[in-house]
Amino acid sequence: MMNMDVSAIFQIAGIGIVIAMIHSVLKQMGKEDMAHWVTVIGFVVVLFMVVRLLNELFQEIKTIFLFQ
Repeated sequence: MMNMDVSAIFQIAGIGIVIAMIHSVLKQMGKEDMAHWVTVIGFVVVLFMVVRLLNELFQEIKTIFLFQ
């Protein structure tokens, strides 16, 4: 369980770094609207990852407290 959590943190950090690099490159090229869209899409991807991890956490809590 702990290895999955650490890998998820590294995945989210990696996505953030890649999105920041793409954003800065697009902004330097003068395509600020495209840079903002890339940032929004990256945020949505990370948000779905976090929601999935929170769902797994709540399922684990539910099994612990309900003894299922």
